[in-house]
Amino acid sequence: MEALKKAIDAFVNAFKIEDLRKKLFFTLAVLVIYRLGAHITIPGVNAAVLAEYFKNSNNLFGLYDSFTGGAFAKATIFALGIMPYISASIIIQLMGSVIPAIQMLQKEGQEGRAKLNQYTRYFTVVLSALQGWGISVWLSSLKVTTAAGAGVSALADDFASGAGNIGFRLLATLTFTAGTVFVMYLGEQITSHGVGNGISLIIFAGIVGGLPRAVLAETEMLKEGIQPLAIEIFILALVVVIVGFIVFVEQANRRIPLQSPRRTVGNKVMGGQSSYLPFKVNTANVIPVIFASCIMFIPAMIASWFPNVSAMQAFATAFIPGHLSYSVTDALLIIFFTYFYTAIQYNPNDIAENLKKSGGFIPGIRPGKQTAEYIDHVLTRISLPGSLYLAFISVGPLHMKDALNMSFYIGGTSVLIVVGVALDTLRQLEAQLHTKNYEGFLKNGRIRGRMAS
Repeated sequence: MEALKKAIDAFVNAFKIEDLRKKLFFTLAVLVIYRLGAHITIPGVNAAVLAEYFKNSNNLFGLYDSFTGGAFAKATIFALGIMPYISASIIIQLMGSVIPAIQMLQKEGQEGRAKLNQYTRYFTVVLSALQGWGISVWLSSLKVTTAAGAGVSALADDFASGAGNIGFRLLATLTFTAGTVFVMYLGEQITSHGVGNGISLIIFAGIVGGLPRAVLAETEMLKEGIQPLAIEIFILALVVVIVGFIVFVEQANRRIPLQSPRRTVGNKVMGGQSSYLPFKVNTANVIPVIFASCIMFIPAMIASWFPNVSAMQAFATAFIPGHLSYSVTDALLIIFFTYFYTAIQYNPNDIAENLKKSGGFIPGIRPGKQTAEYIDHVLTRISLPGSLYLAFISVGPLHMKDALNMSFYIGGTSVLIVVGVALDTLRQLEAQLHTKNYEGFLKNGRIRGRMAS
């Protein structure tokens, strides 16, 4: 109760600060605009037929829809969400390790970041157009069996006929692309004039936007006797445990002790203080899960382009979430990308060189090559539990969903993003409250998690 009272007081204090209050209202207003756009279906789509398809299907499109808060299942103007921008950002970041020109821009400070952001925007448009075209081809060929009859087209009557539905495909591609660009603009406005990282909050809003539907679906199942009360209580407890486990691991870190040498400046002795070099257990954050999800989405996407090729449909069926082949492949990809992305993000030689230049050292380890080898050894060791944790959070809940007949999916990228964005936003609010001498949300200004060395 004391913790709840503290949180409520912190929210009240946040609205007492005029500047922070304006930022909060601006952020909420932008998120409302985003959620409204997630309900505007593009022209030419039979929304009722499309809803019937997603209601009776269990495929990767449904998993993607959870990231957009239902916008994808309704084929709305924001159906692609912000995911093309995320993909473009990751690709540009990875290209920095193989393309010297991009690597130089990454080291040029603010000016270099501005150019990379511009390149990311251009690449987002390209990815949005490609994905939009693929989805439009899939929609124009989709036929669903409904109560009204078999093989009902997912397109409205005015668009359901025609040579290849080229008019619909061009209109849908343009609408999807424009929607993604506008969502990207909304995210940047939140970052500039609101609270928190705008792009992350857009994803957060999309994921949380599907929560009311999940609660209503579970309530209906309980009322109709489809789901026993004991199972619903167990599901609720499971959600709490998974979220708590994610919060614990996300805050856990491996601390390498550092020592700085003592220096005499005039009559003062400076340095000689102990500190530490922290490495998160989940060093790669949610990136490996996103990489793996993008790759696992490819079979279904390619199969949608060839609806009449039975071999392609059979191949895509083998990679439907919940199937053993999907789970094993997804887990292996997550483990691989965890090590891959960690190797890109952390260069032990650069870290050792920076420590040497600053005069810091690891007790018992010689500066230079031995320090680099020690850091590489630590990163390799903590990447294993981090990768297994990501694989479990991504794959495990899929099988829990099927086993418990749940109407929603918990775990994977969605919960990782929700927890991470919530903690990051709270920290930013915490910092602004402390500048005004108000008590914050988190104990001592942070949530602590440690892993023994």
